[in-house]
Amino acid sequence: MDDRHFRNAMGRFATGVTVITTQVEDEVHGMTANAFMSVSLNPKLITVSVDHQAHMHKKLKKSKGFAVSILSKEQRDISMHFAGQKLMDEEINFDFVAGVPVIPDALATVVCNAHSSHDLGDHTLYVGEVIEIGLHEGDPLTFFAGRYGSLTEQ
Repeated sequence: MDDRHFRNAMGRFATGVTVITTQVEDEVHGMTANAFMSVSLNPKLITVSVDHQAHMHKKLKKSKGFAVSILSKEQRDISMHFAGQKLMDEEINFDFVAGVPVIPDALATVVCNAHSSHDLGDHTLYVGEVIEIGLHEGDPLTFFAGRYGSLTEQ
């Protein structure tokens, strides 16, 4: 099967949209991702999957921690910015939790210490041990078949 056919099939799984953030050498880095999941309740672990070609791959290899911010439907422009699809008109002012940058007003922020990484195919699974969580009310930004959406009509 060709790569496009595989990607189209995987795109049929509706997901939320996240931005993974970290800080390396006093510089904040972010990447939009929907390959995120919880792994364990005890200990509290999550994982994100990052392509080896992504700039974030090298940054996460160097960092001691990272965060996953789960975006609300009002944060589509932030997702597009970190996906390299559209630049923001204004600079993003990050909040910092336990020294790790997070997206302000995200539905949830999950701050982690780096736990382990696992190279699989052309991606690396980065496992984080959750140390802090933040929650806000709102509706999620969703992604399905290559398009943004939400649970409610926009």
